[in-house]
Amino acid sequence: MGERDADQLLVERVQSGDKQAFGLLVGKYQRKLLRLVSRLVRDSAEAEDVVQEAFIKAYRALPNFRGDSAFYTWLYRIGVNTAKNWLSSQGRRATALASADNEEAEGFEEADLLRDSDTPERVLMSKQIAETVNRAMEALPEELRTAITLREIDGMSYEEISGVMECPIGTVRSRIFRARDAIAKELRPLLDTAPDKRW
Repeated sequence: MGERDADQLLVERVQSGDKQAFGLLVGKYQRKLLRLVSRLVRDSAEAEDVVQEAFIKAYRALPNFRGDSAFYTWLYRIGVNTAKNWLSSQGRRATALASADNEEAEGFEEADLLRDSDTPERVLMSKQIAETVNRAMEALPEELRTAITLREIDGMSYEEISGVMECPIGTVRSRIFRARDAIAKELRPLLDTAPDKRW
């Protein structure tokens, strides 16, 4: 049984009144959702509150969940929207970005270097470089930070990210390309690479 099927069974149990089944879903996705929300909210205590609010919203909306998308895609969408609402309530807004050419985004040669591993330490093999990547990610506008986090940290497909962020796949590709490019620019001085190479 795949992840999606297992989640769907738990969802059906919750919809039948089994509150413990929702606890299993929370246990399964709480850390991942917190990691995502922390990239957006940045204050750890506030991020925990946002995640808790997202799970409450998910629980209340679960009776209407039809399974058109995977449960975690649906949950992450709720988490992202809850984080955006929190940012709005704090007077912060996402930066609007022009979209990059899709072919340019697809042609990013070093994409596999970031995709090959779960941790910056393993990919980049040094604390200094890992710190640079983290700083670069923190400096990204919200849309780019969300897209790159969902892709590289949570391992979502472009289609899943499109569902979570409620935007076309081309926009997802553009945001991921721009995020990778911004990170590569920060790494260039450390890795001593030519300006025409990402790293």
